[in-house]
Amino acid sequence: MLTPEQIETKLDQILLKVQKPGRYVGGELNSTVKDWNQTQTKVALVFPDIYDIGVSNVGLKILYDQINQREDALAERAYAPWVDMEALMREHGIPLYALESKRPLACFDLIGFTLPYETLYTNALNILDLAGIPVRSADRNESHPIIIAGGHSATNPEPMHAFIDAFVIGEGEEVIHDIVNVVQKFKGSQVDKLNPSNLPSFKRDNLLRELAQIPGVYVPQFYETTYLDDGTVASTMPVIPEAPKVVNKRIVAKLLPPPVKFIVPNIEVVHNRVSVEIMRGCTRGCRFCQAGMITRPVRERSVQEVVDAADEAIRSTGFEELALMSLSSSDYTYINELVDAISKRFEGRKLSVNLPSLRIESVSVDLMNKLKQHRSAGFTLAPEAASERMRRIINKFIPDEDIIATTREIYARGWTTIKLYFMIGHPSETLEDVQAIVDLCRRVIDEGRKVAGWKVKLHAGVSTFVPKPQTPFQWVACDTRENILEKQALLKRQLLKDKSIRLSWTKPEDSLLEAWLSRGDRRMAEVIYTAWKNGAKFDAWDEAKKQEAWLPAFEEHGLDPAFYTHRQRRTDEVFPWEHITAAVRKSFLFQDFRQSLEGQIRVDCRLNCFACGILPTFANLRRENPGEGWKCPDVKSPGVGISNQLSVVSGLSPAAGD
Repeated sequence: MLTPEQIETKLDQILLKVQKPGRYVGGELNSTVKDWNQTQTKVALVFPDIYDIGVSNVGLKILYDQINQREDALAERAYAPWVDMEALMREHGIPLYALESKRPLACFDLIGFTLPYETLYTNALNILDLAGIPVRSADRNESHPIIIAGGHSATNPEPMHAFIDAFVIGEGEEVIHDIVNVVQKFKGSQVDKLNPSNLPSFKRDNLLRELAQIPGVYVPQFYETTYLDDGTVASTMPVIPEAPKVVNKRIVAKLLPPPVKFIVPNIEVVHNRVSVEIMRGCTRGCRFCQAGMITRPVRERSVQEVVDAADEAIRSTGFEELALMSLSSSDYTYINELVDAISKRFEGRKLSVNLPSLRIESVSVDLMNKLKQHRSAGFTLAPEAASERMRRIINKFIPDEDIIATTREIYARGWTTIKLYFMIGHPSETLEDVQAIVDLCRRVIDEGRKVAGWKVKLHAGVSTFVPKPQTPFQWVACDTRENILEKQALLKRQLLKDKSIRLSWTKPEDSLLEAWLSRGDRRMAEVIYTAWKNGAKFDAWDEAKKQEAWLPAFEEHGLDPAFYTHRQRRTDEVFPWEHITAAVRKSFLFQDFRQSLEGQIRVDCRLNCFACGILPTFANLRRENPGEGWKCPDVKSPGVGISNQLSVVSGLSPAAGD
């Protein structure tokens, strides 16, 4: 195994031959470098996409900060090298290494992958291979690092079950310490693995058995899946007594202090800014939104904590943009007070304040006025659908007049560009619903011109809906490729005529790939492996992806892609992710799905509890951590008769899926 000095020497020979050498050198301001030989446990945190995207990832920043606060552990980082760098690394025999120490990833005790979206799966396999680590978990022995993964895509870990030793379900900033403690218990003060004569003395299986007993940790090798004759899942059950029948997500009762010493990248990256999470979770109940379902309940930080963290982070980085992060920033209880406090603290300093996720119905004129002095070029809103019928189906009901009034006020206050996010492919959508997107965009531009002239612009971002696990729409089928193309053609035909409107869209092939990977069962692991062997990687990048690698992989393993995409699920179907729960009951999700078919909407569940299952699941945490940070109504006043209604309409018991 190469030493850091040997890797440095080889890098000197190749870095000037690649795009953006700064991706691969490390040494950034605020990176943490610890004494390798004096630190007991070594963790490599990996974002399996390029540095330009991964260095800004909030989840990775949190884990990096948490681990490096420990005296007995260190965390370093690695990202996926772009195709030019990978080719040279393979040619010169350079394994993938961590930026801080330049040590090969295979030297670390623990490697943690962040998997926020499914199109990173082939990159994860490629990174393991480039690091010289067996891609399959079953092929690893005591000399190899333990491979863990977390992120939103872990709500269905089955397609990656063969490659990851253990998954973190839910939030990671506390459970990572439990995992490090278990690794320390078994690996002890392990010698430097650069010396191959010194092998560890623990048994890998015993370590994994103990990991399986940590709440929120799923070790797939200790579970077995059986299938029915029609190819659907019969059950996924544990095969050892230590593994729980259902793995419940882990949450943090009180949000920990946010990281403030952000790494300052060597190069221009996608988000060169300070990001402070102001709250976690969402109570709006959009039926398509996986993040909103799996991050419940809502927990908020205080205004003072947010402002102090922002101030310290800006001082330590020199960034001139601040993002106040959440799934729905304008729903933060004290948003007006927060913007006032930010304005006061940073008065006279050049600072752009960005609220990336704003709800149209909670963006007030008062809030827009407060944001004016920290204005950025654009303002982003997400109607998601443009007809009243579709908004009722997805539970995001906003009258057109409210959208027009809000966008008019935004243009009138000096913003020149508004971005509106829409989706096509929602359940039961028609061409009339797609035409409504065109009509709404035209109205927004026309009204904007009345108050701000012809300088106003509109960016319509139109993605294609993929029904995700752990949501009310997990029972529905994906739209077909033909329908998607027809809907996109309508949008292009009518919106691209206006030079003030920019239109972006998702290719149908990309949406179908996302659906295969997010809705797949354990058999998808072989498809992923074969597609990777066929050259698939960087599946989210037009410049590098190999779409043609996937269909032959399905064919080789006798699987029909349409089985995972264009098939309506039975009401009693067992999902591949049935043994993984985000603590929102399956019975609640099914009830919400049935209500979508009837165009019924639910109000924000901060106003009325609908008994989704979150509050009783984490009742002990609430008792142990009382305070204003939790934003949930009294569980004693749930929505009327939900359990009784459910048993009538579906035949499921109210506790189904608990």
